[in-house]
Amino acid sequence: MPIITRNPLLRSTRLKLALLLLPAAATAASPSWMTAHDAEIQQVIGKMTLAEKAGQMTQPDLGSIKDFDDVKTLFLGSVLSGGGSDPKSGNSLASWSATYQDCQKRALQTRMAIPLLYGIDAVHGHNNVLGSVIFPHNIGLGCSRNPDLIEEVTRVTSREIRATGIQWTFAPCVTVPQDIRWGRTYEGFSEDPAVVASLGAAAVRGLQGTDLSDKTAVAGCAKHFIGDGGTTYGTASQDGWLDQGDTQIDEATLRAVHMAGYPPAIDAGVATIMPSYSSWNGVKCSGNKYLLTDVLKKELGFEGFIISDYNAIDQIIGPAKGASAVASNNAAGQVTTADYKKCIEISINAGMDMVMVTDRYKEFISSLQDLVNEGKIPMSRIDDAVTRILRVKFACGMLNGKANLTPDAELQKEFGSAEHRAVARKAVAETLVLLKNNEHLLPLSTSTGHIQVAGHAADDIGVQCGGWTIDWQGKPGLVTPGGTTILTGIKKSVSPETKVTFSKDGSGAKGANVGILVVSEAPYAEMKGDRSELSLSKEDTAAFKELKSAGMKVVVVVLSGRPIILGEVAEKADAIVAAWLPGTEGAGVADVLFGSLPFTGKLSFTWPRSMDQVPLAKIKDGDALFPLGFGLNP
Repeated sequence: MPIITRNPLLRSTRLKLALLLLPAAATAASPSWMTAHDAEIQQVIGKMTLAEKAGQMTQPDLGSIKDFDDVKTLFLGSVLSGGGSDPKSGNSLASWSATYQDCQKRALQTRMAIPLLYGIDAVHGHNNVLGSVIFPHNIGLGCSRNPDLIEEVTRVTSREIRATGIQWTFAPCVTVPQDIRWGRTYEGFSEDPAVVASLGAAAVRGLQGTDLSDKTAVAGCAKHFIGDGGTTYGTASQDGWLDQGDTQIDEATLRAVHMAGYPPAIDAGVATIMPSYSSWNGVKCSGNKYLLTDVLKKELGFEGFIISDYNAIDQIIGPAKGASAVASNNAAGQVTTADYKKCIEISINAGMDMVMVTDRYKEFISSLQDLVNEGKIPMSRIDDAVTRILRVKFACGMLNGKANLTPDAELQKEFGSAEHRAVARKAVAETLVLLKNNEHLLPLSTSTGHIQVAGHAADDIGVQCGGWTIDWQGKPGLVTPGGTTILTGIKKSVSPETKVTFSKDGSGAKGANVGILVVSEAPYAEMKGDRSELSLSKEDTAAFKELKSAGMKVVVVVLSGRPIILGEVAEKADAIVAAWLPGTEGAGVADVLFGSLPFTGKLSFTWPRSMDQVPLAKIKDGDALFPLGFGLNP
């Protein structure tokens, strides 16, 4: 892998040997809370029927549950809201809180009265809920190199999650992306495993705190185990090129690069881990017993539970590449009943503890029980899975009376507060990377006579937040209470005498002293975010030319979920700032542009000159437009 010769971390034989060879005790010390209640758990399990155990291992999507009484009659252990799976009553704090309580009430009406874990993709703030504070995506946070900041960000996130009652988030993502064409690149802190290891563990500490039963703590989920950032172009199992594809590398590289985030996360006490949709050398991670049981549970000593990705087990049978990675799909695109049952058998025996499903949750529960009764899944494997699930519920205080199972009124008062937004604004400032600054143009004076702001993204919270924001794929033009666009932040930063004008296409710039052009990618998330071409849009390039033709110096602010190909802008812009996907607090960008706070960010990813340098392994030493770790200080 050429990337190994380019990345200083991967040149370290000492680190590679540590990841490859250290015994489990040295790699990840077992958190005491994981097994503290095992004696009590065994008493609970001894009273449970097979149907109740199967229910605990099942997590349907909220949008797939036709009757909430299924939570009670099927003894469901968990419910999730996937991207865009909002309460039917709306997307407010009150609606989410009511939905959580409705599910929890039914769980407590079961014979065993085992509370429910509610899971959600709160990956950069409580990003499904209107009015929440949306933080920068991980790619930006990685530029801070600041574990304390990440811990502070995720503490605020956990408080906003718990304001709705929810106690579990599918975060942090500790992927180590190696090909920026992948549409999930922005979910990774860095291409550098050392940065991922440091910040991933910090995110776990921030989310979970020192006591999972605390009213402000949420259970974390390190994902996606393992190799999701290293898939080979053209091996995808869906419509994209990289998402859910095949990571075709040897085990030494898998461990040195893609395992880096997991031992520190486990050592920090992460409650759950999610396997990747992707494959490793042709075998789906969700059905790979060596990876899930031998490596993750035994070698690394993980004692929490493993949760599948969304309908991921459906893909286990069949080749790595294809419409849904299942050879025998029916006309509706679903794996057949017989093969679905085989997928369950393979995945559970491989070490999967809880399965995320949509409309097939009743079939899953029935098939799981059949497989046990047929002797194809041993009861010992079922009991191990339920033990691990109940460990987390005990740790969260849900089975020993420590946890209040209703949303906390005090936390609801904090939701979307000015104090929370101040943390996000600070985080935005620490993510910005100064890539170019001719003649020390930045920081700009707040008393500049006339500033022309341009670019459609300059006044669009949806674009600056990116994917996983209210909608799964994100949404241009999104309006969410409390947020600030970059344009608004600029207007609030300058003196009253400074004239600030705005046009999307750069027109009307004549007479301005300086131009600020905000260029961007359109919002996207997994699957739909894979791209073979990463160049600036024609509209952004035209707006840049319009500003330059007016004879002014131009600052280009880049909003993106990965390094993008800047073309002539890289050469002709007077200053360039990588602002990534900053979230709702656009004023944080203005804070740095005008010098209220300094530029401190360093690139979390190498920035290529052209698509000929993608994937990043193609870049030879010194040939990048901007190398990993680059960042100017004006």
